[in-house]
This record gives sequence, structure tokens and C-alpha cells, in this order.
Amino acid sequence: MLFTFYKYHGTGNDFIIADNRKGQYNLDTKTIKQLCTRHFGIGADGLMLLQNKDGYDFEMIYFNADGNESSMCGNGGRCLVHFANFVGIKQTEYHFLAIDGDHYAEIQIDGKVRLKMQ
Repeated sequence: MLFTFYKYHGTGNDFIIADNRKGQYNLDTKTIKQLCTRHFGIGADGLMLLQNKDGYDFEMIYFNADGNESSMCGNGGRCLVHFANFVGIKQTEYHFLAIDGDHYAEIQIDGKVRLKMQ
């Protein structure tokens, strides 16, 4: 499988991020765990998929390093907002969906991402 990914880090956490807006990635728990394993994979604290979602700028799907889908991660959310901007969702304010509901973020003039947590 060809897997195009990016590696991001935020305040000590690192993430594998992939643009899944075309729905091309259907990763299982075992594959995600292998990708996140530091000595034999890419290595990361988690993996995130950027996905389309009606009514939102995007949807965040977050998996822990063990391959299981997990709750919202603030550092990951900030990284994914930056990534969304990088891949063409160009805005200063974002409204996105994560497993725990709606989230709002903004990219400041200095490039820092602010994320409103519930």
C-alpha cells in the first residue's frame, strides 16, 4: 500500500497525518499500531486523518499509537488545523468535528494555532 503522510509535532507530541478527503485510506488497528511503532514503523504518539464532513471545514479522526480510535487530543487538533491550511483549506478560523463533538480553532497572524477545547 502506498501511504502518503506528513509528520507533525506539537508541544512534545508527534503525529502521523494523512489527507483522507478522497477516502483512500482504510487503516485497521494493526496497521496503525505498526506505523506508530518507533523502532519498526514511522513512530508517533498517534495518527490522524483529515476527512471531509458536511457542515464542517473538516473532520478529525484520531488514533492512539495502539491503533485504537481515541478522544480529542489538543496538540493533535492544533497540528491538524495547521495541516488543513497547508493542504489548501485556507482560512483563519476553522470549525471541525472530532469524536467528542464540535471544535473551533484559528490561525493567528504569527502562524500559531489556537484551539478552543470543550
